[in-house]
Amino acid sequence: LQSITFRLADSLPKAKVEQLENDMKGLPDEVRMIEERKRIEFWLDSGLGCCALKHREVGSYVQDSLLFGDPRRYRLIAWCVMPNHVHVLIDRLSSVSRIVQGWKSYTGRWALKQNERLELSIPDPDHFWMRDYWDRYIRNEEHLNNVIAYIHRNPVTAKLCRNPEE
Repeated sequence: LQSITFRLADSLPKAKVEQLENDMKGLPDEVRMIEERKRIEFWLDSGLGCCALKHREVGSYVQDSLLFGDPRRYRLIAWCVMPNHVHVLIDRLSSVSRIVQGWKSYTGRWALKQNERLELSIPDPDHFWMRDYWDRYIRNEEHLNNVIAYIHRNPVTAKLCRNPEE
């Protein structure tokens, strides 16, 4: 099982990335990695960037692409499409890099074509998604349950709704 997060290309402004690099200098690797992840998640949940995924048509298109590969390429366990990033938990049947590349290329090309029509304000006409992604293997049942709860509660944490069912 693998947890994956990918985000829009403009979801973290260059100034935030530079701030993060400066703030983390000198920290031990283990501490730095944890603190970087916390800050990035906080900034993502703050709704930085164009937040094109909040548009119902774009968010639905991304969700449909996640559902399309289930169960041929992976088993989809949990997912959440946020305004500027996506969380997915899968039981993968093929390479994670190929799975993520498929999601991003399919949805990115479509979104860039819809930019003007939907008034998405995507700043770079050539890049919808950030090139990389963050993934983590699920270690045990407790970790699995925590990741599922995190994914389902992320819209609540970001104050987009009051409870996960919304």
